[in-house]
Amino acid sequence: GPSLTYFSGVVWGRTERLTGMVIPVAGLPLLITPHFEEASVRESLAVPATVRTWNEDEKPLGVVGDWLREAKLHDKVIGVEETVRQFLIEALAAAAPGVRLVSANPVIRTCRMIKSPAEIALMQHASDITIAAYARTIPTIRRGTSQADIETAMMTATAALGGARPWALALVGEASAYPHGSKNPKTVADDDLILMDCGCGFQGYQADISRTLVFGTPTPEQRKVWSSVQRGQQIAFAAARIGAAAGSVDAAVRRYYESLGYGPDYKLPGLSHRTGHGIGMETHEPVNLVGNERTRLQPGMCFSNEPGLYAPGKFGVRLEDCFYITETGPRYFSQPAKSIEEPV
Repeated sequence: GPSLTYFSGVVWGRTERLTGMVIPVAGLPLLITPHFEEASVRESLAVPATVRTWNEDEKPLGVVGDWLREAKLHDKVIGVEETVRQFLIEALAAAAPGVRLVSANPVIRTCRMIKSPAEIALMQHASDITIAAYARTIPTIRRGTSQADIETAMMTATAALGGARPWALALVGEASAYPHGSKNPKTVADDDLILMDCGCGFQGYQADISRTLVFGTPTPEQRKVWSSVQRGQQIAFAAARIGAAAGSVDAAVRRYYESLGYGPDYKLPGLSHRTGHGIGMETHEPVNLVGNERTRLQPGMCFSNEPGLYAPGKFGVRLEDCFYITETGPRYFSQPAKSIEEPV
């Protein structure tokens, strides 16, 4: 997964066959992979490492246990990356009974949470691609266009512009009131509200941008809710200052929404999800802009800013742009929508 790529350069998916890395405090890391995958894995390996392979009739964690004993690490503490599958953790415990397994979050999250200028640049390019795809796609929406047609058009445009693994969600009318959609797809009719949530990757780094628009003339209610979400996004951005607790950004938005009669807290109509999430190699990664999150904001952290408002049975509005923390405060990857008529 992404953490393996982050530390080794190796781009590899998760299957029942283990490809992974053990990183000691000192000395070369161990990279382990199936024998028949070694040549493929070495193609993207970007750091010096000891490479050991295992055959289909062997236990891969036995190879790791042998290496730990040879390196005199068989009685040490090993941090396990949080997305490692449970069957591998159990096999490691059996293969190296002297080790103590703990969460690697204090190390891995601390590394990945703070992006370098190079990482920021890749995320900026992914964002630029996504915005350009929006600009191509929105004008193609017509009366009778289906949600699936909008999604396909957006993903096609994103891929044509160089975005990797593009994804798109389009919600029309009442479906927009449910943050991730409804089982009842709708085609576009006059004055329908359309919520789009789309993104892509570029060299392993992600973009995530949402826009809400109206096909036709916005009603006073649609315009009012849209403007309230726009203001909520502005409040979140202003609250995202160095040293502030991540949860305080979410709290600032909820105070404003409650002053308008929404909520309170996560109740509907209102904001039923967090104000934002971390983003980097994964679209969602720690840490989140959510209540009670005490992590302090630091330069290099990256977040989405998406304080939507949803009214079940009617419609919902979400505006989402990602930003990163600089030495002087937050800076957007994508410029927020100017108005309901000018989403991009």
